[in-house]
Amino acid sequence: MPKFLVVAPSWVGDCMLMQPMLLRLKQRFPDCLIDVLAPQWTLSLLKQMPEVSEVIVNPFPHGALELLARYRLGKLLQANHYDAAYVLPNSLKSALVPFFANIPKRIGFTGEMRYGLLNDARKLHKTKLPLMVERFAQLAEETRDQIQNTPHPHLSVSDETRQQVLHKLGLTLDHPVAIFCPGAEYGSAKRWPVQYFAELAQKIRAKGYAVWLIGSARDREVAEKIVSLGNQSVQNLCGTTDLSDAIALLSCASLVVSNDSGLMHIAAALDRPLLAIFGSSSPQFTPPLSEQALVLKLDLPCSPCFKRECPLGHFNCMMQLTPSEVGKHVTTILEKQA
Repeated sequence: MPKFLVVAPSWVGDCMLMQPMLLRLKQRFPDCLIDVLAPQWTLSLLKQMPEVSEVIVNPFPHGALELLARYRLGKLLQANHYDAAYVLPNSLKSALVPFFANIPKRIGFTGEMRYGLLNDARKLHKTKLPLMVERFAQLAEETRDQIQNTPHPHLSVSDETRQQVLHKLGLTLDHPVAIFCPGAEYGSAKRWPVQYFAELAQKIRAKGYAVWLIGSARDREVAEKIVSLGNQSVQNLCGTTDLSDAIALLSCASLVVSNDSGLMHIAAALDRPLLAIFGSSSPQFTPPLSEQALVLKLDLPCSPCFKRECPLGHFNCMMQLTPSEVGKHVTTILEKQA
């Protein structure tokens, strides 16, 4: 029975985009066991992927070398006798644990001068593999020249799990639900303005929909502002749910409106009707992968800039994408469901 270790990326959205790669390993090796080395905050997501056998917490902060601690973890994992390791991040640090664990086959893209750490170091064909999900999936192939059609990431939530979460949070499905994801961990340049979310919430509520706001504790202040701007009946769930709860809630949605974030990718994997708002980032590399997802963006000369904050100070890539414009697409989606 083959046993593999996958070193996962740090962001929730990127971990969601990793799932087709895990599926491809299962297709090639149906009886394999796949353990994933990943940050603590991704555990709830990874545990909902049937391809994952075990999640091992990656304890190292972003950017920290901690060479001795990585050596110790590698030696600890050596006892698991992995046949191969798949290193998805491109950093040198991410390749250290599989090397210290003496895993015989260590696969990844060339990245930061890590030829000695990887013994199957592949050159990335960026034009052949423009999407992150495709790049991850290619690592599951025997050689770098093999390229398969990559399926969309997929998650499912059972009715039982959904009802348990609704009961725990005191929520009902008496009305169709629109979920807003107003946060974005990377920075403010990826966030549609608070007042725009507030105005859109009012319009959707007027159509008989319940509106729920979900996100991390860091998004709670933003969500409170949305509520305060004429949306007292909106449910602010930011910071009151863990990631597994958020996944279950998203599965209830008749509509999701989200910034470019991890929750956007989860909503797409759940195949929910989704409006994905892009400003400083680009859907050319990490788009929401679902037939029910619609990307909304303005092709301004200054975007995408990939900055955490608008370097020009005007924030036009988001400010000019008005609630009226987004509302047109909302109306189209809601009318299809009527």
